Amino acid sequence: MPKAERIEINPAVCNGKPVIRGTRIPVSVLLALLAEGESWEEILSGYPELKPEDLQAALNYARDLIEHTEEKAVAS
Repeated sequence: MPKAERIEINPAVCNGKPVIRGTRIPVSVLLALLAEGESWEEILSGYPELKPEDLQAALNYARDLIEHTEEKAVAS
């Protein structure tokens, strides 16, 4: 499932931070939990409204941002 179906940016939700669609859970929170070593199972247990596809979408979103940034840095 494309990340656009899982991630939304709305200025009225969490000050426009990217969140999992239909929730107020910022992508940055999920990435921080993963970076701290939380397993997918632990995160999904703590946020029962999430699905594994939401975590994958958060990772894909971060990857795409990094790739886009690297492209700009090389072009500069």
